[in-house]
Amino acid sequence: MSLHEPPAWSGPSSDPNDEQFGDVVEPATLDRAVEFDAVLVGEPYDGAVIGRRGAREGPAALREALAGVKTHHFDAGPVESIGDLGNVTIPDGDVSSVQETVRETTREIHASDALPVFLGGDNSLTYPNATPLLSESLGVVNFDAHLDCREVRGEPTSGTPYRQLHEAGLDAYACVGARHFETSTAYAEYVDEQNGAIVTSEAVGDDLAGAVDRALDAMAGVETLYVSLDLDVLDATAAPGVSAPTPGGITTRELFESLRRVAADDRVAGFEVVECAPPLDTEGRTAAAGARAVAHFLTGHMEEHDD
Repeated sequence: MSLHEPPAWSGPSSDPNDEQFGDVVEPATLDRAVEFDAVLVGEPYDGAVIGRRGAREGPAALREALAGVKTHHFDAGPVESIGDLGNVTIPDGDVSSVQETVRETTREIHASDALPVFLGGDNSLTYPNATPLLSESLGVVNFDAHLDCREVRGEPTSGTPYRQLHEAGLDAYACVGARHFETSTAYAEYVDEQNGAIVTSEAVGDDLAGAVDRALDAMAGVETLYVSLDLDVLDATAAPGVSAPTPGGITTRELFESLRRVAADDRVAGFEVVECAPPLDTEGRTAAAGARAVAHFLTGHMEEHDD
């Protein structure tokens, strides 16, 4: 396993009452990871992006944005116990070799029984992030504008992780926030053939609770859940700094509530935020949304964990 030493965290507020994530996130090592409610893991890589690059800078931007977020949630109370394992060492080489090397590290992280929160990085790393969980029956809830189940033609890309996972034995798949006119018919039919669920952004807007229930219903019978957030699920106005921003996405408020509902499922064993590309968003809106998505996910997990 190869991880770089985690960065130092500090909250930017000068008010001593303003407890922020920067004040509570602690450096962590793998042998102590299970002591925390969750551990952050950076993955600075964008070598497999189909569109615009920049996601290799995502982990740093997400950490910086999260450091200034207050820890208090009105319903769940404060977030208190978060560790940071640092960044995964990304080797030089083709995408397949990167995936294999990352998988060696994520296997050890999952084996620690900690809850990892992967800060990406591009969507190709979903495959090595989730693959170690296939030792049990596994379902993935994917918040994404796209289905990302393209065929692997040569090397994997940011558009192939769910094809790879299905071929490796993935048991269940649901995409929440999918957009009309962003996916080819062949790939929609492929998800149908796998008995997957496609929950459109309109469905989320019309009935958020029902949309999340449809995704979780598709996970019936699996032992373990992995949750992926591609920030392009958000409308382009809220997250312009992604590889493929498009109109018609869900709102940040819809995303945060949806994540909290999914995180409350006691089968969740991992979460990731991918495709945050800071060079494509000079105002920092995308990183701000991604950081708060992490915070909301953690509160949903905490409420279930505390019960």
